[in-house]
Amino acid sequence: MISAIDHIVLTVRDIDATAAFYKRVLDIDTVTFGAGRRALAIGDQKINLHTLGMETRNHAAIGAGDICLLTDRPAGEVVDRLTRENVEINEGPVERSGAKGPIMSVYFTDPDGHLVEVSTYM
Repeated sequence: MISAIDHIVLTVRDIDATAAFYKRVLDIDTVTFGAGRRALAIGDQKINLHTLGMETRNHAAIGAGDICLLTDRPAGEVVDRLTRENVEINEGPVERSGAKGPIMSVYFTDPDGHLVEVSTYM
């Protein structure tokens, strides 16, 4: 019945600051849609950005997200990029299991406390 994920949502303190962080650290562009809403554009998917209270149908909390983003770059390059951008690495590189098989992952948190995993398939 379900064939793919279209988008997920992260609840953040400041949408502009979050967009700037993801652009600086991971080179992810931001798109504007609907009535001025913003999202991180990743391939054919997006991560919508909300501030607390924008969506009343869920139990959103700032920093509650845990996302895994795929890259085609080796884990060492990810570590180098994060180090250059003064982002503290929580764990990795470490082998994990992705949706399609083994992945090598590096973990860090964004400014709102969301856990971000950047992974490459091995």
